[in-house]
Amino acid sequence: MDFGRLPDIRQVDFTLPPDHSITHQVLARAQRPTRPNLYLGCPTWTNKPWIGTYYPAGAQDAQLLYWYARQFNTLEMNTTHYRIPDATAISRWRQAVPPGFVFCPKLPQIISHDQLLQNVGEPTKLFCDAILGLGDSLGMAFLQLPPFFGPDDWPVLEQFLKHFPEEVPLAVEFRHENWFKDSKVAQKAFETLEERQITTIITDVAGRRDVLHMRLTSATAMIRFNGHGLVPSDYTRLEAWADRLHQWLEQGLQTVYFFMHQKDIMHAPPALVYLMEQLEKRTGLSLQRPQKVQQYVQGQLF
Repeated sequence: MDFGRLPDIRQVDFTLPPDHSITHQVLARAQRPTRPNLYLGCPTWTNKPWIGTYYPAGAQDAQLLYWYARQFNTLEMNTTHYRIPDATAISRWRQAVPPGFVFCPKLPQIISHDQLLQNVGEPTKLFCDAILGLGDSLGMAFLQLPPFFGPDDWPVLEQFLKHFPEEVPLAVEFRHENWFKDSKVAQKAFETLEERQITTIITDVAGRRDVLHMRLTSATAMIRFNGHGLVPSDYTRLEAWADRLHQWLEQGLQTVYFFMHQKDIMHAPPALVYLMEQLEKRTGLSLQRPQKVQQYVQGQLF
C-alpha cells in the first residue's frame, strides 16, 4: 500500500491516538459474543516468493489461493478493484478455501474512482450479486474512496450507501483529510455509517496519521496496517494494536479484520505471527498462525 508510505520514518510518532468518544458508545450497544471473530491476513495471494517457504516448492499459480487459505483465514481482495469477477472465478475461489476462511473484496474502481459513485447502479448490482456467490466465504466488502473525495461529496456518498444492498456487509475507507476534521458534514457521515451498521476502516500509515481516526461505527473493526520491513517500530506498533484490540474486545467488539501490508511480502507472515502472539497473550484465544512448509528432498526431511 503506497498510500501514506514515507521513505524515512525516523521522525514519525507512531503512538496510537485515544479512542474517539463515540467508539465506547458503539461498543456498549453491541452484544458481546461468546467468541469474537479474528481475521488476520494479507492483501495478495499470488506471492511467488512464498513458494518453498509458506507455499510448497513447485506450487503452480492456480494452486496459490488454496495454499494461502491454509496459512491465513482472510484475504484483502484487491483483484476485484480492477474487474468484476464472473461466476466461474467466484466458484473457483470458493472451492479453493476451507470453511471459516473469508474474502474481503474491494469495490471495483469503475464504481469508486472512475464514476465517483454516480450512475453506478448496474455495476454495483453486478458486483454485489457476484460476491454474494461466495456464500459463507464472504467476509466484508470495502469501498476505498479516492483521496480527493471529501465531505463536499457527501450527498453522493449518502445516496450510494442508501441504495447499497443491505445483505452485503460493507466497510468504507476515507482518505481526504477533511473527513477527519470536526465538521458537521463529517459528523453526519460517520453518524450515517453508524446508523446503517457500516464499518469505518482505520488505516495505520506513517505519512497520514489523521486517517488513524479510532472511530468505530459498528461492532466490527477493519484495520489496514503499513509495515516497514520488521523494523523495531513495526513490533511496538503491533503491541499497541494488540492492547487496543483487546480493550475493544472486552468492551463488546465482535469481529476484527487486520490486513498486513509490507513492501516485501516475505515480511508479512512474521509480522502477523507477532501480532497473533500478542493477541493470544492478552485474550487467551488460540489463533491460526502461518507455518513454513516442510520440504522433502530425496526422501529426507530438511
